[in-house]
Amino acid sequence: MDAQLLQWLSVNLRWFHLVTGAAWIGASFYFNWLNNNIRPAGGDDPDPAVKGEVFAIHGGAFYRVSKYEGAPARLPAILHWFKWEAYFTWITGFLLLGTTYWYDAAAMMVDPAVRALSSGAAIGVGAASLLGGWLLYDGLCRSPIGQRPTLLAGIGSALLVAGTCALFEVLAPRAAAMHVGAMLGTIMAANVLFVIIPGQRAMVDAMVAGRAPPLGAGAAGALRSLHNNYLTLPVLLVMVSNHYPAAWSGDWGWLIVLALCVCGVLVRHGFNLRGQGRSRPFVVSWIGAGGLCLVALATLRPGPAASESGAPPVSTTQAQAIIATRCMPCHATEPTLPGFVAPPKGLALEDRATILANHEKIASQVEARVMPLGNLTGMTDEERAVIVAWARGL
Repeated sequence: MDAQLLQWLSVNLRWFHLVTGAAWIGASFYFNWLNNNIRPAGGDDPDPAVKGEVFAIHGGAFYRVSKYEGAPARLPAILHWFKWEAYFTWITGFLLLGTTYWYDAAAMMVDPAVRALSSGAAIGVGAASLLGGWLLYDGLCRSPIGQRPTLLAGIGSALLVAGTCALFEVLAPRAAAMHVGAMLGTIMAANVLFVIIPGQRAMVDAMVAGRAPPLGAGAAGALRSLHNNYLTLPVLLVMVSNHYPAAWSGDWGWLIVLALCVCGVLVRHGFNLRGQGRSRPFVVSWIGAGGLCLVALATLRPGPAASESGAPPVSTTQAQAIIATRCMPCHATEPTLPGFVAPPKGLALEDRATILANHEKIASQVEARVMPLGNLTGMTDEERAVIVAWARGL
């Protein structure tokens, strides 16, 4: 595929993914807010089928929303469904994963220092993580364990830890982190497709047929919706870390990703507690936000130790020679590496001033083994050490 066409395809997919994702997340947050803020219906003659209601004001108008215990006595003429936001978010995300990682798996998913894989094997691992993650999760929810929320959360968390560790043992770190996020996103979308919407259809069909609504199907959908609510922030945190190596690189990259997930769950739990009227709910959110700060501090690397070892400082000329050989095939005004029509992120490292101005970015990408992509230009570990020592010595 033409490189420019691929870039435009990725831009449009990312835009569509963000738009539909915002719609899905917004709907999810709103309905969970509704559930948390529903209070017993008031009035002189409340409808006995109404479990509760909530009043709100927005845009200069008052709104009244009622929640039924099962279903209203009569099916309304217009019933709004919330599903396409989830479906299109997953579809565009899957296509984006394919065009960004699977299409050029040798460069984006394989790191020989982690595991020497073929492109097909790397794609297979990625696909298996999406499908296997959903099957394991869904099997747990449908088993007797699904009736015990605390046990379900514990086993599910343990499986997430195992899956994350396995991905980081096989794929390049950034690809591993993105597939953890994609696995969680797949679980969320599959919850909507296979559990939440079918349960809602069963309730509607029962109303049309004059039968009592299957409350069990509604309860199962509510449980999966709650799971989606807690997974939302972890998925967002992991996916937006795509261009930030500190969030997934190094020997403990897998642990950093898991820590981000835990912090996201805590932040979301604080908001849920607030909606339920609990005392001091934001303490939990503060703990989650504080956890993010601790993770950031834990990933800070010490400065250079050249003075202690007695090694002479690395000059910019030395670093520039390595950059010219290993980085400029892509990061040039006219890249020479096949598949590139412009330097990534518009950064051409052809002059000393540009290299010096971007020394921290260069070192972080090189140290995290993100660049060169797939190490296609053959940068050695010794050369990486030289670049990092040079940048930290400036």
